[in-house]
Amino acid sequence: MARAKNVRAMTVKAKKVLKPTDSRLKANQEKAAKKAEKADNELVRHVPRVASSMFYSLNEAIVPPYQIIVDTNFINFAIRNRLEPVQAMMDCLLAKCIPCVTDCVIGELERLGVRFRLALKIARDPRFERLPCTHKGIYADDCIVSRVMQHRCYIVASCDKELKNRVRKIPGVPIMTIQSHKFQIERLPTAPLLTGGSKSGGKLGM
Repeated sequence: MARAKNVRAMTVKAKKVLKPTDSRLKANQEKAAKKAEKADNELVRHVPRVASSMFYSLNEAIVPPYQIIVDTNFINFAIRNRLEPVQAMMDCLLAKCIPCVTDCVIGELERLGVRFRLALKIARDPRFERLPCTHKGIYADDCIVSRVMQHRCYIVASCDKELKNRVRKIPGVPIMTIQSHKFQIERLPTAPLLTGGSKSGGKLGM
């Protein structure tokens, strides 16, 4: 009889030791399962596809004639530095260059008004290839980033620090900028050591 009482006392004591948050309880197990399922659903399952031209570290899609997408402030900075964009690009890369301008950039220049009328005139030059945009109401920088992510065959010409930082996160996309009154290229291993905007050529006649 005394032994039975001891067994009952031990059972009661064991029940008291078991905490409400113990993982062995069925309710806690159900909560843990729901939490794990929720975390699994939140995992990012979309993996961006990489272009076949990026199989090697060098982007083999960037070849002459180079297609260079220019943004609004690049044209404006070229004017300030008295550089003729097309000639300065060819002086920089020592190859034929095709400047490209999107509808978003043209629209942005039109909205900026009279101060940028010369930049707008240069952007409408017949030597500039016009890239049509199918989207509406998008910022010009977002348009350029979206295009080069889809097609890794362009060089981005910009003097905007924020845009250049965004482009640097995209593998295989070179950047052209203006430094020391010259066009300079980065992230293009096959680029020549020379830079554009020399006195012999590339000056904008004003």
